[in-house]
Amino acid sequence: MAMATVLSRAQHGMEAPQVRVEVDIGNGLPAFTIVGLPEAVVKESKDRVRAAIANCNFEMPAGRITVNLSPADLPKEGGRFDLPIAVGILLASGQLPDTQLQRCELYGELSLSGEVQPVKGALLSALAAARVDHSLIVPPANAAEAQLVTRCRVAVATHLLEVAAHATQASPLNFQLGEPLPDVIPPGLDLSDVRGQHQARRALEIAAAGQHSLLFVGPPGTGKTMLAQRLPGLLPPMSEAEALEVAAVRSICGASIRLNEWRVRPFRSPHHTASAVALVGGGAMPRPGEISLAHNGVLFLDELPEFGRHVLEVLREPLENGCITVSRAAQQLEFPASFQLIAAMNPCPCGHLGDAQGRCRCSVERVEKYRARISGPVLDRLDMHVEVPRVAASALYDNDVECESTAAVAARVRCARALQIERQGKANSKLGNREMKEHCRAGRSAAAMLERATTALGLSARAHHRILRVARTIADLAGTSEIDELQMGEAIALRRFDRNAKAAG
Repeated sequence: MAMATVLSRAQHGMEAPQVRVEVDIGNGLPAFTIVGLPEAVVKESKDRVRAAIANCNFEMPAGRITVNLSPADLPKEGGRFDLPIAVGILLASGQLPDTQLQRCELYGELSLSGEVQPVKGALLSALAAARVDHSLIVPPANAAEAQLVTRCRVAVATHLLEVAAHATQASPLNFQLGEPLPDVIPPGLDLSDVRGQHQARRALEIAAAGQHSLLFVGPPGTGKTMLAQRLPGLLPPMSEAEALEVAAVRSICGASIRLNEWRVRPFRSPHHTASAVALVGGGAMPRPGEISLAHNGVLFLDELPEFGRHVLEVLREPLENGCITVSRAAQQLEFPASFQLIAAMNPCPCGHLGDAQGRCRCSVERVEKYRARISGPVLDRLDMHVEVPRVAASALYDNDVECESTAAVAARVRCARALQIERQGKANSKLGNREMKEHCRAGRSAAAMLERATTALGLSARAHHRILRVARTIADLAGTSEIDELQMGEAIALRRFDRNAKAAG
């Protein structure tokens, strides 16, 4: 036969569109052409494929070889098409039969010896292939992630010769149905390690229960980072669908998927020197950033004012929408970014403002300039601003006082979150304005308190709604259907900078 077609898939954002690798061998001077909007790495496939075919003792056709990656208007990148191109040439030249490769998708970069190397985005390809009942042949390094997809038939090929042996039925590959890993949560950091800080621990519990954003403010060494690192242990385990989304983002970034932590929510803590592109994603061929790698998990920004102002401003839309759209001249890609933001900062440049030891020597102007690095709109989008003061030395050495463990707090969080899912189908932080009218009912005195606070503190409508959502979470933790005055008062008290701004004014 002079023409053959092999199935594969490209990686386009969070999608894996089908690509038909069409190979035609015609008369004429020897030439090898790849068309269909290939990037430079794809164009280089012809040299890898030529060497692999020769080193596997197959014959490279002497005529004009044309490889079309269809659809032609979809950008193709990476070495994922090496294996399907090589197999397509062997099928088109009659060196292999095509009966065993129908409805089978091939992935893999080829070494010059014919070994099959891993590719990015194999999990996305497996998800798409399972929907249309296609089988997959993947490199060994991609097998574990592809087999996470339920009912996806996956076979592993370490060498081009193994694919050829499967095509001729000399040694058929073993296809296995994918199965999700068991729901096992390994033990993590425990909240009982944090001494004192009762208000901060309470705020962390509220944040976990309602999926609220949280800002810790306090001197160095008071436990802000310790508290943030223990938040994933308080959160409910991810569902299979959520875990697959998280694994898919890691797959297209080329990051390893930690199979022993399959259901543990991600925790990302980028350094404050990270650029806006590193945070939200981008590049010539757009890739997910830190906010997408934190999808369904926690994004922790330590030393918040040290981040560039532009870097923090790009967080506005993802915090509201739960996704990020990266636009380029030739394409527009959308990545998931439904993360829970936890941030930490010092109260002043030296870090000791308000410290009982009185070591701060910062002027009012320096403090204002330092805090002005965080814009009002960004600060307004944070649900809670909580002080984390210095802990007394006696509390550090008092072993008679037992702090609650992660397991005890996580049990209350799961109950509150289950109540929210049953009532409205989502966490309280995701409630829209219309949904809040139905589900965030407050008693008369509580509603009057919020109205007075909104007027007295000059709160924006966004801050007003966020306080109401936090109060709803506090009521859920208490098991009450209506928000009372104490719960509303606690929610208002957890907005430290709103109160300070009014005092400064």
